[in-house]
Formats: sequence, C-alpha cells, structure tokens
Amino acid sequence: MILAAGCLLWRRSPSGEGIELALVYRPKWADWSHPKGKLKRGEGAQEAAVREVLEETGMTCELGTELPTVRYLVEGRPKEVRYWAAKAIHGSFEPSREVSAIAWLPPAATRHRLTSARDRELVDALLSALRASGDLR
Repeated sequence: MILAAGCLLWRRSPSGEGIELALVYRPKWADWSHPKGKLKRGEGAQEAAVREVLEETGMTCELGTELPTVRYLVEGRPKEVRYWAAKAIHGSFEPSREVSAIAWLPPAATRHRLTSARDRELVDALLSALRASGDLR
C-alpha cells in the first residue's frame, strides 16, 4: 500500500467574497490536483500533509477537519491518500521541477480545473466541513 497525505488548501478571497482553493500543476503527470505526496519513513499523515503543502505551494497552513480518504490503484498498486482541510497562513510559491504552477480559484472554477474526478468530489467535502465549522458563511 502506498500511503500519502494532502490538503485542500484554502484562503479567503482577496475580494472578501467567499474562498479560493489552491491547485498545483504537476508537469510529470500533466495534471492539476490538490497538494499531496507520499509519507516519508516514520512520518505521520498530518505531518506529511503539512510538509507537502509547504513543499508544493510555499504556504504554511493550519490543519482543519479531516476529509474523506481517497483510494485508487497506481500501476497496479493500491494507494491511500488522507486529506485535510487546511487554511493558508502565509508564504509564496516558487516553481519547481515537481510543481510548475499554482492557481488560486473559487470552488466552482476549482472543480473545472481539476484533472481527476476523485479530486472534484473532495471540494464538496471541504465546503461542507467549512460550513459546519463556521469558516464558510
């Protein structure tokens, strides 16, 4: 089993209306996705999620509610990715070989930009969690 963790990174929209989510573009896979990555030896899932957000987006974050876990096959091997809602605190993006671009988009645009259907389903889970916590009004 490949173990990974990631976040649906969000911030308040600069306009003050609603929120935006961060998506990363990974040239190796030619896809737009939520920041995520494999756990390192001895690393917990929450620790890995925060590290991956920082490495892929340049942002520090505050973890919130755990979101649904996603399971799928990668080259015939099972992969499990645990996700959390994560509020962006501060930082700035620097392109790398792994992630060449980042996009901050409102939820509806996020759904359209995401490459994988399983990533789109997580957007609804995030919005429900933010409503329940009072972070989304």
